[in-house]
Amino acid sequence: MPLNLLGTVAFALVGVLSIASGAEPPTRDLKALAFGKQPTKAKALFEATRDPGQPLDAKWLEAMSWVGRAGAIGEDWDLAADYSERTLAACESLLANENLSPDPQASLPLALGAAIETLGKVYVASGDRGQAVSFLREQLQKYSGSSIETRLNKNLLVLDLAGKPMPAINSGERLGKRRFDPGDLRDKVALFFFWAHWCSDCKVQKPVLSRLQRQFGERGLRIVAPTRLYGYVERGRDADASSERAYIETAHVSKDGLLRSVPVPLSGENFVSFGVSTTPTLVLVDRSGVVRLYHPGAMEEADLAQRIEALL
Repeated sequence: MPLNLLGTVAFALVGVLSIASGAEPPTRDLKALAFGKQPTKAKALFEATRDPGQPLDAKWLEAMSWVGRAGAIGEDWDLAADYSERTLAACESLLANENLSPDPQASLPLALGAAIETLGKVYVASGDRGQAVSFLREQLQKYSGSSIETRLNKNLLVLDLAGKPMPAINSGERLGKRRFDPGDLRDKVALFFFWAHWCSDCKVQKPVLSRLQRQFGERGLRIVAPTRLYGYVERGRDADASSERAYIETAHVSKDGLLRSVPVPLSGENFVSFGVSTTPTLVLVDRSGVVRLYHPGAMEEADLAQRIEALL
């Protein structure tokens, strides 16, 4: 039997077994295909395993959102638009009868947030950045205060924050000994490093920032490291605010050279207003207080150093 026919039969067999057994959607496989830039295979797998006669529940909508994301990652924008629009419509239909979970990692918030995020990317890819900004603002207003607000704000700020004045940082609480004073940043280049105590990428980024601080500190670079509480400590153990704060202070701030030497504002509000659904998030601000870079995720040292050098 030809290999391509074998593949077709295999997909069909997977679909029959999945429907018959009530198996979980193949979300992990769809995610792998998305990051492997194989949107056509992601679509085929999803369609082979779902039951076309049954409405999709939240878990299946999360899976379908990965088909849309596969289209965006693989630059198949028609597929990305199709599956993201369908995911968004189906999520909105479910929300007519249930509330959106307060947990951003629950299936329905993940599906809804991903569909909106991907549609914003579709508009940008089509050359209509303005439509992307308008769409994201509309969705942000619609879902203000919900578990996807931070994610939507991230996507809006990626498109719309650079070139604008740096928004205010809530500095009411802090960790460590250094208080955050916005006045200390006047006529300085500022790098805001939004981090989380559980974040492995943040751990990798911190020594990079320490080296940049040593390299550029005397020329006017200042680093601020906002963080927030998450309700748990090491190994995911639940913790109240006081216990988690003490844990971050002793296990991270007091032991890390970078965090000991810079202000560490503590506020969940900052993470919402700056759209920090990805950690680390880096925001680079020039001497006039204008944002020149908003970057969700870690950055390579050479790239970040070049951007700082240009502002100094």
